[in-house]
Amino acid sequence: MKSLLSALLLCIGVALRPTGAVAAAAAYVISDDTTGYILESVAPIKKLQVGSLTKIATAMVVLDWAEARSVDLGQMATVPASAANLATPAGIGFQPGDRCSLRELLYAAMMQSDNQAAETLAEHVGRALGSGELAPVDEFVKQMNALARKLGMTRTRFLNAHGLDTLERTLPYSTAEDLAKLTAYAEGHSAFRFYVSQKERKIAYESATGEAAAFLLRNTNQLIGTDDIDGVKTGTTRRAGQCLVISAAKPPDSRQVGERHEITPRRLNIVVLGSEDRFNEASALLRRGWQLYNAWAAAGRPTKGWKGLR
Repeated sequence: MKSLLSALLLCIGVALRPTGAVAAAAAYVISDDTTGYILESVAPIKKLQVGSLTKIATAMVVLDWAEARSVDLGQMATVPASAANLATPAGIGFQPGDRCSLRELLYAAMMQSDNQAAETLAEHVGRALGSGELAPVDEFVKQMNALARKLGMTRTRFLNAHGLDTLERTLPYSTAEDLAKLTAYAEGHSAFRFYVSQKERKIAYESATGEAAAFLLRNTNQLIGTDDIDGVKTGTTRRAGQCLVISAAKPPDSRQVGERHEITPRRLNIVVLGSEDRFNEASALLRRGWQLYNAWAAAGRPTKGWKGLR
C-alpha cells in the first residue's frame, strides 16, 4: 500500500512540475505552514537579495520584544535623522522629527512597505534593547539575525531593517527556504497575521511641527483577499527583482480517529524570489500547491526521507 501511495505521489508530482511563467522565478518554495514540509521548490537554498521581505523579520523582532516586555504598541516613536535618505515615491513621506505610534509604524512597514517606518522601528526598539555598546539600529539588526539563527535560517544575513541593498558595503541575503521558515514563524502570531491581512488602513501621526497628519495605506500585495490569501509581504529592488511571500488557508481537516477527534490546519506559504511577474507566478504556484497538498494529505502527510523546514 505504501509503495502504491508513493508511486501516486510521484506521478502527480511529475504532472504538476512547473512550466512556463511559473518556472521563471530565480527561486521558490511551496510549504505547509503547520509542519514546514516543502511540497515543491526550485533553488530553495540559493542565496539571493530579498528586498522588503526583510521587513517580516523586522516586524517579528518588534512584536516579540513588545510581547516579552508587555509594551503598549501605542507607544510613540520619533522618526530619526537616518530615515531622511530612505524616502521613496510610494512611501508615506515621514520627516525626521515626526512622531508615530509603534502600531501605526508596523502597519506602514508591512502594508505600504515604508522604509522610513522600518528604520524608525529599528531605532526605537534597538534603543530599548541595547546596552549602549552598539548604535540602536545595529542592535536591532543584531536581534534580527539572532531570530534567524533561532529559526535555523542558516543562509540568511540581515544588514538593515528595511531591505535596501545599495547602502551597505556587503550584500544582505536570504533564501526561499529560510524565508519559508520565517513566514511560518510569523504566521503563528495572530498580531502579525492581522497587520499583513489588511487591504487599506488610515494611520495618524504627528508632524515634527506638532500638527496632526494622516495617510491612507494601501497594501502592496495585490493578491490579498483572492484565493483565500491573507498575507504576507512584497519586496523589490534592482538586485532582488520582484519578490513575494503569500499565505493562504482553507478550513481545517477534521476526522475521527478512534475516540480522538483530530483537527489539522491547512495553510500554505509560497515564497517567490527574483521574479519578473510575481503575482501571476505566486497565484499559479498556490493553485498547484493545493493539488500537491491534497495528494500529500491523502498519503498521510509523510515527511520521512524528505527535508522539512522544522
